[in-house]
Amino acid sequence: MKIYLNKVNESWIIDRVRKDWYNHKKQISTRFIRNSDIIWIISPWVWKTIPKKYMINKKILCSYYHFDFENFDSSDFDELDQYVDQYHVISKKTKEDLSKLTNKKITSIPFWINQEIFFNIQDKKNLRNKYGFQDNDFLVGSFQRDTESSDLQSPKLIKGPDIFIELIDELYMNKPNLKVVLSGNNRQYVISKLENLDIPYKYFEMINLNKLNELYNLLDLYLVTSRIEGGPQAILESSITKTPILSTDVGVASEILHKDSIYDINNFSTAKPNVDYAFQSSREFTIPIGLNKFDKIFKDIHES
Repeated sequence: MKIYLNKVNESWIIDRVRKDWYNHKKQISTRFIRNSDIIWIISPWVWKTIPKKYMINKKILCSYYHFDFENFDSSDFDELDQYVDQYHVISKKTKEDLSKLTNKKITSIPFWINQEIFFNIQDKKNLRNKYGFQDNDFLVGSFQRDTESSDLQSPKLIKGPDIFIELIDELYMNKPNLKVVLSGNNRQYVISKLENLDIPYKYFEMINLNKLNELYNLLDLYLVTSRIEGGPQAILESSITKTPILSTDVGVASEILHKDSIYDINNFSTAKPNVDYAFQSSREFTIPIGLNKFDKIFKDIHES
């Protein structure tokens, strides 16, 4: 059995997942689609780049991460669905959504977290000095994009940047030592709002994974404010680095975080990070445990 993962090359989490898979699953993988038995469409938005002859002649596993039904192209999905043997999703919430669209088998398994890249660093003082922060700064982080790439001004509402600003504004009134730590591309919306509110921030645009891990370890709080998500992987990254995190009830939040760490806009003030609970939950998805959870899916497809 040989598995091929399709490419996306967007410098995003899927590129990291693909790299991890090929590094750790060499015996059952191939980088040449013609030599594969199974095509894992890990990037479904570019599935049409796969030659149709392979879609017809190979077994197909397709991953989906979330569904924004207001902007959903049902015709594209229906065309792809005719080739797919089984689906994979990274949260139970997405499984519920996908089950409304297809009768094919769906397996929910969160993506693994690479503990050699993301881990706890205890020396916070030197880390803060390295990045120009003070010991008494209250640092709140957000490392996912918030602005639509179409115009670089409009908020990407499924990511909840408006919610993020509302919560930061509320926190800043009670914590004048608050500073926001941003990373990732397309952060124009949040940056403009922070500047309008005169809330201090530092922006580290596209950084390497070593620095990203250090940024997590700087934080007093990571905030997920999304309305719709598949993961987000930041939940696992925060959890394994022992970064305090609060999240809306999206994606894998309810599968990884303590119920007290999940909030809505009306009860945010009572939500509390539970670092130990999140850390223990995330350990179930470290390498190789998290990778090996996928073995059963491929065995099932290969033998069907």
